[in-house]
Amino acid sequence: MNTADFDYNLPEKLIAIRPLKNRSNSRLLVVHNDGKIEHKIFTDIINYLSEGDLLILNNSKVFPAKLMGKRDNGKPIEILLVKEIKESFWEVLTKGKYTGKVYFEDNFQAEIKDGCIARFEFKGNFFDLIWEHGYMPLPPYIKRKPDKSDIQTYQTIYAKYEGSIAAPTAGLHFTRQLLSMIQSKGVKIREVTLHVGIGTFKPIRTEKIEDHIMDKEYFELDSHLIDDIINAKESGNKIFAVGTTTTRVLEGFISNRCNTFCMNGKIKGDTDIFIYPGYKFKAIDSLITNFHLPKSTPLMLASAKCGSDLLFKAYSEAINQKYRFLSYGDAMLIL
Repeated sequence: MNTADFDYNLPEKLIAIRPLKNRSNSRLLVVHNDGKIEHKIFTDIINYLSEGDLLILNNSKVFPAKLMGKRDNGKPIEILLVKEIKESFWEVLTKGKYTGKVYFEDNFQAEIKDGCIARFEFKGNFFDLIWEHGYMPLPPYIKRKPDKSDIQTYQTIYAKYEGSIAAPTAGLHFTRQLLSMIQSKGVKIREVTLHVGIGTFKPIRTEKIEDHIMDKEYFELDSHLIDDIINAKESGNKIFAVGTTTTRVLEGFISNRCNTFCMNGKIKGDTDIFIYPGYKFKAIDSLITNFHLPKSTPLMLASAKCGSDLLFKAYSEAINQKYRFLSYGDAMLIL
């Protein structure tokens, strides 16, 4: 399959720059297996869930991984923390291949090598400094600087475990009240953890999508979750995955596309599973997701769930109906 086959024209004015004041007031485009498309509000999601179904969330927490510093010559530089290599050493992303000192505060600085490795020098707790001086890592298509409000809004209300450099955005639509209503209906809510890294949003630069290699991302899930999934399916219930990251945890594990070990009742590991049309889903039945960038791996995963023709029909309708796209935008439910 050609990467170009997953391109579409996304009007810039439809890219959501800020979230809605009420998370669950976002719109919900519902795609049925028979091709039917419905236009709803996100709170209507409860009507598609039944007693005994599983709703599975990614509880990873975004940390303020974007740092603004100054070089030796006083010029500003922006750094995105990607992955901790060892204590004080991080893989980073910067523009260019700068090598040299970067200063953040008096007792907080870094030595950058080739724009990709940073050795930090600091006093105190590193993550305390990050939360004090860092900014939420809004994606580059949100053309504004992050502000204090993003600390709350670019985070799911159920985020627990720090480690993501981008939000699992399908979960941004849920409120505590909505989750409580869903649980009261008899839906079983479960959680996994996948720390969103470069793998989720790394651009595809190959002509054929099969040649693209995903970066590995760390995940955890409770060891009993697979039994819960099997039991639900045997009872005729459905598995609803909230987001492509949740989907990749479940499908990566069940498809053996990961390295794992068990510790204290948790299955831990990393996965590089790349899901695109032709993949046969083994864990999930329905997908809750946002609208994704052209030619992106999350778009291809959504396309694998309902088929490319139906997905692009839905996207075309969403554009015509002026849905809000990408991280702070509206949602889809693929049944």
